[in-house]
Amino acid sequence: MSRMKKSSVISKFCRYLSHFFKKLINFLTMRRFLTRVVNRVLLSASFSPAMGTEAEIHTQGRRKMVVGLGNPGMEGTRHSVGMAVLGALAARLGVADRWRGDKHVSGEVILSEVKQTDVVLLRPRLLMNVSGASVAKAAAKYGIKAEDILLVHDELDKPLGKTALKHGGSARGHNGVRSCVDCLQTDVMPRLRIGIGRPTGKTSVERHVLSRFTAEEQKVLDSVLVQSVDLLLSQLCPQDSQCASSPAGGRQAAQTRKERERWVSPAEDSASAQS
Repeated sequence: MSRMKKSSVISKFCRYLSHFFKKLINFLTMRRFLTRVVNRVLLSASFSPAMGTEAEIHTQGRRKMVVGLGNPGMEGTRHSVGMAVLGALAARLGVADRWRGDKHVSGEVILSEVKQTDVVLLRPRLLMNVSGASVAKAAAKYGIKAEDILLVHDELDKPLGKTALKHGGSARGHNGVRSCVDCLQTDVMPRLRIGIGRPTGKTSVERHVLSRFTAEEQKVLDSVLVQSVDLLLSQLCPQDSQCASSPAGGRQAAQTRKERERWVSPAEDSASAQS
């Protein structure tokens, strides 16, 4: 092939590549734009906080909320591991039978208490990409500040068996977290990131995150659920007390302090993984 023909082929390839990336960028931009529009529409739906006993439960003191991100109807998949952690937390607190639907927040909630701290457990009933609308509505209904909302979600960049606590910062490509940041208009929410690992071979990311754990992986996940609940309880308990609901009579104070120190800033995030 002559030098002129080679140059022509390279030029055509570069033009094609440039056109492809422009299309890709436009698609991703439009997708994010449409997601934000849906978030706004869902948030615009007015709701009236319920009256009576439910409204009186949270009236004094600082309240916290733990959100298990996932896709409704797809419990048990990797992408919904946040829901599994939240379910394990509810079981540890002895309130697993108290889930109830709340149309005002587009989700299922449990109102509980951890060592005199009012806690709301929330499972959004919206798709992951727009789940932030449910979180924002629940925060408004129960008067919870963004910094007191703990998001639990899957993390592709960490292998199964690894978890990490992150204190705010960017969504790092997670659509559920991005929706929460968009709807709450802040990124200060702490997150418990549960590793699910990246796909191997020719398996696509989408197929991987929507798949279920194998029998061997489930054994690892069982251990992760216990560890994750321990970490959540260490954050929900007042700093000068132990959680009565911790296994085997509770953790030692030194262990509780050690777990608290696992909260890291975005800049330290790369060092925050633990087994």
